[in-house]
Amino acid sequence: MKHLVLVGACYLDTILRNGHVINVPSSVPFFPSEDSKLRATSLTTRRGGNCPNTLEVLQQLLLSQQQGVDVKPYLVSCLPGEDSPATRRIIDSFGPDSPVDLGHCIYRPGHAEAASSYIIRSEQSGSRTLVNYNDLPEMTAAEFERVARSFRADQETWWHFEGRIPDTTLDCIRLLRRVHPRAQISVEVEKPGREGLAELAAEADVVFYSRSWAESRGYETAEACLRGEQLSRASLALCTWGSDGAVALSRPTGECLRCPVLDDGQGFAVVDTVGAGDTFIAGMLYGLFQDWDVGAKLKFAVGLASLKVQQEGFGGLGGAIHTGCR
Repeated sequence: MKHLVLVGACYLDTILRNGHVINVPSSVPFFPSEDSKLRATSLTTRRGGNCPNTLEVLQQLLLSQQQGVDVKPYLVSCLPGEDSPATRRIIDSFGPDSPVDLGHCIYRPGHAEAASSYIIRSEQSGSRTLVNYNDLPEMTAAEFERVARSFRADQETWWHFEGRIPDTTLDCIRLLRRVHPRAQISVEVEKPGREGLAELAAEADVVFYSRSWAESRGYETAEACLRGEQLSRASLALCTWGSDGAVALSRPTGECLRCPVLDDGQGFAVVDTVGAGDTFIAGMLYGLFQDWDVGAKLKFAVGLASLKVQQEGFGGLGGAIHTGCR
């Protein structure tokens, strides 16, 4: 069995559809000006966060696969106290048949509220504005070490990190290199202006770059980002580029592969882009455990993300991609 451990924050998303506050990605007709009022038309609830979103899709892929590798997924995230309603809602949100192991999550006694993300999506411009609130103490390197040492050195492990708290994450990666020298490590480099992300990328085996981060570094294309960044260790680097799909750079061969957004010929209507990057990462992580070439992995991940942006939320993506893609 292969063990896939995702380390990152877990949020409860609160988002707006036409003015009232709701708990799922939705939209308003235009971004409100200061001291204005706007009316919403619906209300839904969804658990969010980069790694939990990725696991939401990944568990669908694992449950719907007809055959494939045996992968056990885990989430390492800071949550409120074990008895808090927010924690129970987060745990229950994965579903009773979920293969995701939450046993390594770190609970914060005395805290009742989960980290929260407030999202306003404008129908007029297509933009989305996020405001995050997180009162939970962040994971420490010492807490992560206890998680890392709970896995045996002879187990086949893959560790994926959301690129947050770079100093702590760098300590965690270096610990893994000592404790689990055979482990594979991937890192998501997403937030523009966050110092220390380039150093994280330099330590990883696989790196996921976002368009916003690449553009903040002055790159005008995904390929320019992948070829311009100094990666001493990575064998594979990827960069998503919105409606242009994604690019993968195989560093052993120096080959750049491009995959556009996949259109089924029925017309492509963008409905909900929140979590598209997380969905792409789910597809790539799933592909990395398969005996596919890099082009097939990239096509699968882009196809999965293409399906996601055409619907609200993540429901049914695993079954849809397994029946209609690759």
